[in-house]
Amino acid sequence: MRIRIVDAFTDRPFAGNPAGVLLLDAFPDDAWLQSVALEINHAETAFAHPLPEGGEADWALRWFTPAAEVDMCGHATLATAHVLHTTGLTHGPVRFATRSGVLVATPGEGGALTMNFPTAPLTEEPVPAGLAEALGATPLSVHDTGASVGDLLVELADEKTVRSLAPDLRGLAKHSKRGIIATARAEDPARGYDFVSRCFFPNVGVDEDPVTGSAHTALTPFWAERLGSDELTGLQASARTGLVRVALRGERTLLTGHAVTTIEGELNV
Repeated sequence: MRIRIVDAFTDRPFAGNPAGVLLLDAFPDDAWLQSVALEINHAETAFAHPLPEGGEADWALRWFTPAAEVDMCGHATLATAHVLHTTGLTHGPVRFATRSGVLVATPGEGGALTMNFPTAPLTEEPVPAGLAEALGATPLSVHDTGASVGDLLVELADEKTVRSLAPDLRGLAKHSKRGIIATARAEDPARGYDFVSRCFFPNVGVDEDPVTGSAHTALTPFWAERLGSDELTGLQASARTGLVRVALRGERTLLTGHAVTTIEGELNV
């Protein structure tokens, strides 16, 4: 069984967000899938198998962190679409049946892939007691991102504050289903990005996610309103970093990025 490690939201190895990708004939039992994800031990591992022709989707797709199955994952979807295209298993748009409905990945120029995801609904909330202390910074605003994403989006004063965060992860775990998206306006848009973010997901076994596609379904409407543009670029300022080009299309958000296969081998179980 072939297994691949793909760096997503980057055009070079050892950057972006690594995801495991396994293409199967069918899904084995959940315990096996979770065990493989724990063995790979990246933020997410994607498992996919082909579906019969003529349906609403081409492949079934599931995502597991080392600790749990998740409802939505952008970078592992990008990684899976990259594998399907680079191995010749598909040549045009590919439709994935997932917990978040049918998600489509479409190839573009230069090897980029654009994914069509549901836009997260944002609801502003009061700053929860203890959040500032756990995060180590004072929020300007806090928004719930809805059930499918399951995070709190926390606006901070500036890019420097986001980059310097060293949060109390146990403290953060009390404040959302999945985790915290910390974000701020870019200090200098001439550098090629409009906003920055970092994502901490202690509740699903991921202390800090390197680049988070699903978070950008919430970041996109948030910054589109504030910056007056429906097409933006986000920099996720983790140690690996990655760029996500985004476009707001009402109830859908387009996420565009590159991916690179860095490891390919055999799973011997």
